Amino acid sequence: MTLVRVAPTQEPQVDLSRTYDAVIVGSGAAGGMAAHVLTSQGMQVLMLEAGKKIDINQELRSMEWPYDHPRRGDMPPGSHAIRHNEYTIRQPPYAKKTAFKHVYSYVGGWGGSDYVKNILVDEKDHPYTGTKYAWVRARLLGGKTNIWGRLALRLSDYDFKAKTHDGYGEDWPISYADIAPYYDKVDLYLGISGYKENLPHLPDSLFQRHNKLTASEVMLRKSLKQMGRTLTPYRAGVTTDGVKNKYRSKCFGRGACGRRPGGCDIHAAFDSPTGLIYPAMDTGNLTLRTNSIAHQVLVDANTGKARGVSFVDSQNHRTYEAKAKVVILAASTLESARLLLLSKSRQHPNGIGNSSGHVGHNFCEHVMGPGATGLVKELVGRAPTLDDGKPGGFYVPRFRNLEDKQPGFIRGYGFEGSGGFSIFPDGAWDAPGFGGQFKKTVREHAGAFISMGGFGEVLARYENYMDIDPTEKDRWGIPVLRFHYQFGDNEKKMCEDMATTAKEMFEQAGIEVVGVDKDILTEGWSIHELGTARMGRDPKTSVLNQFQQSHDVRNLFVVDGSSHVSASCQNPTWTIMALAWRSCEHLADEFKRGNL
Repeated sequence: MTLVRVAPTQEPQVDLSRTYDAVIVGSGAAGGMAAHVLTSQGMQVLMLEAGKKIDINQELRSMEWPYDHPRRGDMPPGSHAIRHNEYTIRQPPYAKKTAFKHVYSYVGGWGGSDYVKNILVDEKDHPYTGTKYAWVRARLLGGKTNIWGRLALRLSDYDFKAKTHDGYGEDWPISYADIAPYYDKVDLYLGISGYKENLPHLPDSLFQRHNKLTASEVMLRKSLKQMGRTLTPYRAGVTTDGVKNKYRSKCFGRGACGRRPGGCDIHAAFDSPTGLIYPAMDTGNLTLRTNSIAHQVLVDANTGKARGVSFVDSQNHRTYEAKAKVVILAASTLESARLLLLSKSRQHPNGIGNSSGHVGHNFCEHVMGPGATGLVKELVGRAPTLDDGKPGGFYVPRFRNLEDKQPGFIRGYGFEGSGGFSIFPDGAWDAPGFGGQFKKTVREHAGAFISMGGFGEVLARYENYMDIDPTEKDRWGIPVLRFHYQFGDNEKKMCEDMATTAKEMFEQAGIEVVGVDKDILTEGWSIHELGTARMGRDPKTSVLNQFQQSHDVRNLFVVDGSSHVSASCQNPTWTIMALAWRSCEHLADEFKRGNL
């Protein structure tokens, strides 16, 4: 089958002398969704992206075998990916005083790192300071949606009303009923594969065809059912039946679908450019300017309202202004917080939208590390099966602190895992032997391994925050973020339970446990940054209202993960887009009414 590559509509010329209806900062999941909704409502929109626009199809090459690539996919000499021990032992900025020409986050150290060298930021140009933190950033059109893990989950009222459930923190100012219609819209527009389980704490989506579980995954699913727990096929933001979008193809289950090559170059997996931005450009209502690093939200001296965005061109280092009637920040949780804090004026001395003093605070994410690896002995020597083309393995939803209270910690965690054959056989590094005997051992055991790792909720705490470093600046002279953030006792107790339950579940299924991970990965490892500008009903303790609109500045919206009140233990991308769709529909309606 030949795939047709469709070029996006010619980009409209950027005219910085005009005042746009809206300017969007950022082009990832949130920024792309904002562009989709607002342009469909007829608004004239300018999108500013800090990074460049690259040929992502050429970059990813997911059908290329490692041996066809120079250096087997490793980065070129002079490039370095920060290792786990460096994050643990050293303090940021991690790239400072290193001999390497280019330094990247730990994602650049995964297999096939050369595929992401033009996607991840160079840490030498983008420093940050403070406590240890593994900050993964991608500055290009579409941001991290070009390489995201694709797990697309919904939150429930166990999350939106978590304080009501266990007494900690704050409830969201919305319930599941408010956002459910927008989850449905995202499902239908972008496509999601999965299997209905009818779980109240993990609502089902409008699923397309799910991917089949492997033999070891089916075995574990049957065992967990007897324990009152669920193993479900990976709920992937991937269209398996197709969607009405000329820039995307449905999943054919081919190639190395994991992140070895970085992502999906036929765009069956959702990415913001093909899923949202190019269709928005087709309306004629979206203007795109890349290489535009926003550093301040501009304020009208008379009204105190936002009047646009000041940005630096990353290529010529000149400063420009983009004027708009509405400003929408979608730069990612941490970058949006940075931008709010940098935007000081007479009317907003602590940063725009920060009369509450909560911008940068209540930062939360997911804690990772603990898990287990097992060997299914009856699968040793089994004939190989084609398992490598799947966009994911399985997911075990939260089972702690739902009806019963778990001693030692509140909230919960889920597991992501996989079993079966892959392009590089599991267990090969540890297999004994040499030569022919080694190869035989690897082949016989290739499909018998199964593993899973936990993702747990990090509690939102005011004392976990970031601010602006008083001296350190990035390559363009913009002050950088300084972290004051670490996991607490609740996360540590939760991780102890993760390791214990992972081992127990494998043993219950008759799977030989060959390894148990108990170590907690460095803060930031999940890449699921949330909070810093949370929504709420009280302007004294929150930054945004239920529509992600600033309490202080009515024509300023922050539609990325900044608005999240709590992290839950589910991956956030689908929720970010559902909230952005809801908020931008409200924005467009208020704009037409003249209320902004």
